[in-house]
Amino acid sequence: MKKVIIIDDEAAGRKLIREYLADYPDFIILGEANNGVDAVKLCNEFLPDLIFLDVKMPGLNGFEVLPLLNELPRVIFSTAYDAYALEAFEVHAVDYLLKPYTLDRFRKSMVRLNFDGKANSAAPLAESLLASGAQYPERILVNKGRKLVTLPVANIIWVEADGDYSRLHTTTDSLLSNYGISVVEEKLDPGVFMRVHRSSIINLQRVSEARRYGKSYDVTMESGHVVRVSRGYMDKLKNITF
Repeated sequence: MKKVIIIDDEAAGRKLIREYLADYPDFIILGEANNGVDAVKLCNEFLPDLIFLDVKMPGLNGFEVLPLLNELPRVIFSTAYDAYALEAFEVHAVDYLLKPYTLDRFRKSMVRLNFDGKANSAAPLAESLLASGAQYPERILVNKGRKLVTLPVANIIWVEADGDYSRLHTTTDSLLSNYGISVVEEKLDPGVFMRVHRSSIINLQRVSEARRYGKSYDVTMESGHVVRVSRGYMDKLKNITF
């Protein structure tokens, strides 16, 4: 059995895929999402073998969803917009179904899946995402109470270690990440975010000033927070000092 998740903001689009999949008893639909945020949550929970993915959706678009998945499934895009076809194949999608499409056209997509092949389609998809810079997403999902909220990475002012977790200080809020600070560091663009202490990462675009403190510096962020640069990380700061 192959696990399937349908992601489309239009109910009619999801219904059509359900009807067409009825001819494929080996494929079981585990869930549906009508926006990018719920899509990420569902995919990371159920780890589907195949997703039908719309492009334009609330929260996150289809291309923003993919880098946030813990495991990359086979992807068939299903959308009313033909302008994204080239981009879809650049991320090694199995197919690009342009709405409205027929049952015959749908069947051709299913033939292309080739689950019996040795090659793992997730690998080239991941490589393409990394090569395009998508390893550093512009938006991330962060826990806020009992729900996940989208957060533009550019709104993170600095990151603070909080036990085994990390606290993201943003322009409007303070959110707790499930990851430790070293893992968060790996997920952020090193051209923008700099580790300045074992307990701190700063957004260089959000720095107001830096003042010498003994043999180190205190960095004042635009939020007013002051972050100490430890001696072990001084070389990083010197490398961007002119």
